[in-house]
Amino acid sequence: MPIHLLVVTRLSRHHQARIEATGVHLHMAEDDEARRDVLSRCRDDIRAVMTIGTIGFSAEEMDALPNLGLICAQGVGFEGVDVQAARERGIVVTHGPGTNAETVADHALGLMLACLRRIPQGDAGLRNGQWQEIRRGAPVLHGRTLGLLGMGNVGRAIARRAHYGFDMPIVYFARQPKADLDWQHESDPKRVAEQADVLVSALPGGPETHHLVDDALLGAMKPESIVVNVGRGSVVDSDALARAVTDKRIAGAALDVFEHEPEVPQALKDEPRIIMTPHTAGLSPSALDATVELVIQNLEAFRDGRAPVTPVSGT
Repeated sequence: MPIHLLVVTRLSRHHQARIEATGVHLHMAEDDEARRDVLSRCRDDIRAVMTIGTIGFSAEEMDALPNLGLICAQGVGFEGVDVQAARERGIVVTHGPGTNAETVADHALGLMLACLRRIPQGDAGLRNGQWQEIRRGAPVLHGRTLGLLGMGNVGRAIARRAHYGFDMPIVYFARQPKADLDWQHESDPKRVAEQADVLVSALPGGPETHHLVDDALLGAMKPESIVVNVGRGSVVDSDALARAVTDKRIAGAALDVFEHEPEVPQALKDEPRIIMTPHTAGLSPSALDATVELVIQNLEAFRDGRAPVTPVSGT
């Protein structure tokens, strides 16, 4: 019997076909109206859900699907999935650790360079007919201290590029030091902020990391330092960040994620020294292929009664 999969995130035709080729029956529901329609027609058929961390899946939605047994978060994040509710209902939750780490790390280095070297501002100035007035020196990335908040797969990939490609000393915050890493560990994120020339958040979302980068932490940073966020938008207090840049307490910021996507706070838009991309750090053909393949592996394990490949702890 084929698995009926409710997909509540955007999925290309290519990836839809790839999943269907495994015998899975897809129910596409990218928006609320489509989701309500599918739930009204197929609630008893659906046994699995595919979502992403920022969309998630609630306890109420789980209760609307009496035969639901699996929720697959495409990609590493699953903060929007009510994991406790899933656990209480015997529903397995899986995610995609490591599937887009290299892609996100590439993007993070690009954001560092773009912010420090003022690349977007130079491009905009040229398009507006400027030349001499926008030709000014900008700091180099080489040799500056990288402060990392989070040392998971993404953090490690960023650190390797920075250390071996740009000779950057590394200091990182994580709950525990990583025994296989020689880089400097700090148990207090403020100590990382104090030392960093470039502070990068690669942390997941959730209550433990909410607004970790706040007024106090930003106040510990050097005035020539910058903040980069490729983790989750909720980690950074956007208002505090905008104030810190506008008041020249830090030199700038580069953001790929936002707390209430797709809304972007006006204060961030108004500050030219904050550059932004629309949560695209993890979007490359190879990364998207990898996330879908891992979803398929977890679906096949579920279908065959095997243990999930990449379960979220406790489900």
